[in-house]
Amino acid sequence: MRTWQVERRKRTRHLIELGGLVVKAGIVELTNDDRATIYGALIWIADKLRSEDDQRMRELWAEMGKEAFMAERNEEPKGQQA
Repeated sequence: MRTWQVERRKRTRHLIELGGLVVKAGIVELTNDDRATIYGALIWIADKLRSEDDQRMRELWAEMGKEAFMAERNEEPKGQQA
């Protein structure tokens, strides 16, 4: 496979994974899939990351994300009972 094809597939996978995070966070459902609202929220996040509070926001959001991933990992698979 050509180098550009490999790079394109890597980029596509990366974009799909990022989109998956938007879905996983419930943003698509909460905004009724309103792309302008989602984009506006992402711009707001980027502005926060450019502000003087950037480090505090990164730490807060990273902790929230880690907790959410851990909670998801610890969830019992659907359809199974303990």
